[in-house]
Amino acid sequence: MADTMIDIGALMLDIGRRARAAARPLAFADTAAKNNALLAMADAIDAARTDILAANTLDMQRAEANGISGSFLDRLLLNETRLAGISEGIRAIAALKDPVGETIAAWERPNGLKIERVRTPLGVIGVIYESRPNVTADAGALCLKAGNAVILRGGSDSLHSSRAIHACLVAGLRAAGLPEDAIQLVPVSDRAAVGAMLTGLDGNIDVIVPRGGKSLVGRVQSEARVPVFAHLEGLCHVYVDASADLEMAKKIVVNAKMRRTGVCGSAETLLIDSAAIGTHLMPLLEALTEAGCEIRASAAVLKVHPGFKPATEEDWHTEYLDAIISVAIVDGISGAIDHIARYSSHHTEAVIAEDPQVVERFFNEIDSAILLHNASTQFADGGEFGMGAEIGIATGKMHARGPVGVEQLTSFNYRVHGTGQVRP
Repeated sequence: MADTMIDIGALMLDIGRRARAAARPLAFADTAAKNNALLAMADAIDAARTDILAANTLDMQRAEANGISGSFLDRLLLNETRLAGISEGIRAIAALKDPVGETIAAWERPNGLKIERVRTPLGVIGVIYESRPNVTADAGALCLKAGNAVILRGGSDSLHSSRAIHACLVAGLRAAGLPEDAIQLVPVSDRAAVGAMLTGLDGNIDVIVPRGGKSLVGRVQSEARVPVFAHLEGLCHVYVDASADLEMAKKIVVNAKMRRTGVCGSAETLLIDSAAIGTHLMPLLEALTEAGCEIRASAAVLKVHPGFKPATEEDWHTEYLDAIISVAIVDGISGAIDHIARYSSHHTEAVIAEDPQVVERFFNEIDSAILLHNASTQFADGGEFGMGAEIGIATGKMHARGPVGVEQLTSFNYRVHGTGQVRP
């Protein structure tokens, strides 16, 4: 049935009610049941490889016909290797420690009251995402492990792929005897479904996690009536200090930009210490150029090598998600800190340096969710942090920051044990 023939509001309210009902038994489901569901999901994905890849082919053909950019096609693409990574990611989540019921802190008051702070599920999580069909599996599995029900609203570009993966997740829930409504996929592409989720579905959504482009996340942050874990964009910087090992710097810079240009941890700006112009600048630019990267150069860079495209003010604000990088020369770590403070989206920044004082200032004075020393910004990923997977990278400072994994998908309550105390 066409979306235009469906009452989107009624559909979404029903999804919300069913999610809330499923969240109740999930909150106290034992670890074994959740892990059994996750392992069954992974097995189902492996068994359905042919069907999932066929569904993805339909999505890819449609996206190509619609003129979707190369970076977004890369996000959408599934192949045998990526599909194997999805199922292994779910198994990795099953192997994680169950956060629900964990005692975060415990203490005793002078009056004998014993107080514990204990992790609890958030409840119902709404995840709104674009293009990436792997998010269907990652988000569904992470939310389940943390004892939450989840409502998934994928992009229209990945609808066939997401449906095929979602069917495997439901099969896993069914096999473990957990409520099938614990992981629901919005079955329509109508954008009114997003608007309905942002209202909270009559109080049935506890938090929204958007994962997509700047326009999607901006809309969610401006319209949502429930809390949001989000980042607008990954405007990531790499600073190469004069003390940096040149061969290491070349390897890291090329990887940070070119490994996968369409991910939010891809470097968009390269900053080079003015004291390293004679030693590091040209080798780094040559390494990037040889890797197929377009350089947008500042005036200071153009004085050394006038052949590159000049960078405009807009370039320093741009998340390219493509084989393009802006390059500037800065006056040491102080200049790098100033530039990043002005332009960063507070996602991920890296410093390449051997001087420990430079590294200390970088870590202490830059206010971003993830800071790396002598490592690629492409490590900005929950799986690389040992979290199994992530729903996204949160750049806010409330509740969750950085990779949003199972622990970040919990809240907590206080449990107070007494022996008859009353307050005077």
